[in-house]
Amino acid sequence: MTTEAKQQTRILVQAAAAACVDKKGEETRILELDPIDSGLSDFFLVTSATNDRQAVAIADEIEHRLKKEFGVFPNSVEGRRHGEWILLDYVDFVVHVFLVERRAFYDIERLRKSARPLTPAEFDAELKAELAAKTLAARNKAAAKSKPVAAKAIPVIKAPVVVAKSKPVIAKTKPKTVKAKPAFKHKVMAKKVMRKTKSAKPVAKKISSTSKPKVAAKIVATKKVVVKNSAKKTLPAKKAVAVKAKATKPTAKKPTGKKR
Repeated sequence: MTTEAKQQTRILVQAAAAACVDKKGEETRILELDPIDSGLSDFFLVTSATNDRQAVAIADEIEHRLKKEFGVFPNSVEGRRHGEWILLDYVDFVVHVFLVERRAFYDIERLRKSARPLTPAEFDAELKAELAAKTLAARNKAAAKSKPVAAKAIPVIKAPVVVAKSKPVIAKTKPKTVKAKPAFKHKVMAKKVMRKTKSAKPVAKKISSTSKPKVAAKIVATKKVVVKNSAKKTLPAKKAVAVKAKATKPTAKKPTGKKR
């Protein structure tokens, strides 16, 4: 049996003992049976009545109270008709209501020597102590859950470091991107170049209309001089060529007067 089921059985036994006290039962005892010795039940509730009517009244009060407060019914009821020994079997505990002489005759307490006898007051005190211990344990458990639990540090196992051979990295050179110059800069550069070329060319002097005849006369005079000089230089060469030609020409024979 679990602790919770046993505790519930104790509460039912306590309620039944209170009913016996209320109906003036005599020498009410609770026998806590030895688990080894008791095969089917855990507790015996034994009480005495002076007559059969009181015995029936005690039995009816126990059955009515357990039914009303806990919804529990007895598994079997025996001896109600005669009222000398009424037995209420609730499986986990059994109620015995005896007449005084019948109780002395059967002497159940002597038969169950291994059982621990308790009065209703002692039983009530033990039950209250158990309930207080249970509530205290539940509160401590709830408080422990609410507190943050410090996590245990897990030892870190360092893995062996494997140094991989690194291949030589060839840096890829990115092609330089030539930024396009603005259009107005190209225009300015072109103007500068034009200015430089204009300044490098020889400046031709403008010939006025008045100086044109003089210049023409000078040009004609210079041409004549050049022609004369060239003629002088070339004449001796021509004469030499003519002399050579004459020397090389064969002399024609004069025809004789004789005729064939």
